[in-house]
Amino acid sequence: MSGKLKILSPFDGHLISEVAWNDARKLEKMLATAQRLAENPDHQIPVPDRIKILEKTAQLVEGQIEKFARQAAEEGGKPLIDSRVELDRAVQGIREAANSIPQLTGREIPMNRTDSSMHRMAYTRREPIGVVAAVSAFNHPFNLIVHQVIPAVAVGCPVIVKPALTTPLSCFNLVNCLYEAGLPKEWCHILVCDNDVAEKLVTDSRVAFFSFIGSAKVGWHLRSKLAPGTRCALEHGGAAPVIMDETADLKDALPLLAKGGFYHAGQVCVSVQRVFAHESIVDAVASGLTDLAKKLVVGDPTDASTEVGPLILEREVNRVAEWVEEAKSAGAKVLTGGKKIGKTCYAPTVLLNPPDKVKVSREEIFGPVVCVYAYKDRLESIERANQIPYSFQAAVFTKNIDTALDSAKRLNAAAVMVNDHTAFRVDWMPFAGRKASGLGEGGILPAMQEMTEEKMMVFRSPGL
Repeated sequence: MSGKLKILSPFDGHLISEVAWNDARKLEKMLATAQRLAENPDHQIPVPDRIKILEKTAQLVEGQIEKFARQAAEEGGKPLIDSRVELDRAVQGIREAANSIPQLTGREIPMNRTDSSMHRMAYTRREPIGVVAAVSAFNHPFNLIVHQVIPAVAVGCPVIVKPALTTPLSCFNLVNCLYEAGLPKEWCHILVCDNDVAEKLVTDSRVAFFSFIGSAKVGWHLRSKLAPGTRCALEHGGAAPVIMDETADLKDALPLLAKGGFYHAGQVCVSVQRVFAHESIVDAVASGLTDLAKKLVVGDPTDASTEVGPLILEREVNRVAEWVEEAKSAGAKVLTGGKKIGKTCYAPTVLLNPPDKVKVSREEIFGPVVCVYAYKDRLESIERANQIPYSFQAAVFTKNIDTALDSAKRLNAAAVMVNDHTAFRVDWMPFAGRKASGLGEGGILPAMQEMTEEKMMVFRSPGL
């Protein structure tokens, strides 16, 4: 594809910048360079140099946090107040990678336990897996690139990263900081391309590891086409459930749920989406969330007062509106919202008791919509929470430790938050989806481990 990609504001459509497209010939040059680096250990950047590059990168990003946060807000639509938090996290994540390199250790394998294993010693070490192909998403345009590119650099893997076409500028900001910090440009390439070229990258046999953040439909499709031997980590979305029993502290819980549900207009893979509240508190939960949703400031993401920005594309606004209308027609009560605000924003919406069969109850809404359901029996509510194909993070609000432990055991989730919202995350913790929500493990150190392989060496000596 020739010409340039136009980067448009998701809020008002103004032109932010233009970026050159890359074609299949450009991709081939990137892959050939990456393979050359990966296949020869003599090309490896020494560990002390990698640590210095990452520490310097963190300093460079930190020095431009406000500039980069405004760029991320403008191109991605996340409110500036939250984009600033994203950039703070990004700096922390880069430093976390530098500090985690010494944790990539091997282990001793016991020998001399049988006659056949006598006079032997064995141990393992971790080696970079090879060329990494990273395909990223729009919703955290800077920090997602950190989570995919920085671990590769940390462990010594050449990486080719394809940012979301709606938000590539944040990717350039990070990678340029890596270059300025001393990373040779051949170790990290940015690929701005159409889907056909992206698929050529992902399915190429020279790619050893595929990192994907995005929709389940695309991720599982690409995984099915990987070359034999290519490993992968897939991070998709979910429809995060929350279980609230009759002892839940609503004064504490409701602001957390509102933040977890409406943060970045709900365009977060672990957003609060389905709140199951005991029938004795469901009215208070629903009305409390409604009051909080009504007070949220919706608008220009670059305005420091904005709390909920636009959806990334107009068609997503239309899709969310259709899903809410389906739920309303099926019997759900719209307590607030349920309408578009202009062409690019959707009002923070609270739905009461949508049927389990409608899309807002079964699919990831990826919009500013929170559903509240009444229940009598907690175990039945957990069964309802578990019945969909997606499973990522979940939450339980209760003052009863037994309820917390039992619910955490029964919820099908990779992580369960107790008395906190489902979107809680720090960058050093494991982050992964189950079932259709993903494969492999994210987080800085977990990603570094995914991008390395263990090699065992066995020594035989009469002296052992």
